[in-house]
Amino acid sequence: LGVWPLPSVEARFTPRILYSQPGVVKGDTLIDIGSGPNIHQLLSACESFKEIIASDYTYRNHWELEKWLKNEPGAFDWTPVVEYVCELEGNREKKAEKEAKLRKTIKQILKCDVHKSNPMDPIVLPPADCLVSSLCLEAACKDLNTYRNALKNISSLLKPGGHVVLSGDLGCSFFMVGPKRFSCLVLREEFLREALSETGFVIQEFEVLFRDDDIIDDSSDFSGMYFILARKEEAI
Repeated sequence: LGVWPLPSVEARFTPRILYSQPGVVKGDTLIDIGSGPNIHQLLSACESFKEIIASDYTYRNHWELEKWLKNEPGAFDWTPVVEYVCELEGNREKKAEKEAKLRKTIKQILKCDVHKSNPMDPIVLPPADCLVSSLCLEAACKDLNTYRNALKNISSLLKPGGHVVLSGDLGCSFFMVGPKRFSCLVLREEFLREALSETGFVIQEFEVLFRDDDIIDDSSDFSGMYFILARKEEAI
């Protein structure tokens, strides 16, 4: 959103969590909540998980992901982002190998509605080892209580002891996509910490990158970006 390219900013956080700290966050299955038409958030995940499930509410985004997955003509070219992530991981030359591995690891692209108690309804998935979600809940929720419920809903997809990696904007009430204006739920750090704790998560990392005061931009009014790693508490 805005003048900051989230894929490049987020791509510095996610590889460190999913790749640069081997053994900390890994497992069999990772679910991406609200993938959009994007793959940048999954490029390091394919090194730490055997299976990735992408998801989104709109079938248009499913279609874009399927085009990339099948390497069809007209699919979006993620080459610069793939090269950047490979460089962060220490091997810029393995771009083709990275894309092939991610295509092999993404097993499903599912319809997702975070307002349902089972967001993947009618499909029932085994609990995952990790959830990833970027810029999803704040765009999907009209108020803070709705956000709390959505967080609870997606947490049901995660096994006890599993991890969630969240990222998005702070203080954002709107964003522009071309000429179209979309509303966004204004989030603050204190609320996010409270909501995660109430849902049964222990925050392990919480990073905030604030927007420079001298940046002039009318495509969004966000004040900063948040990056969170949290662990779901074990069942008693």
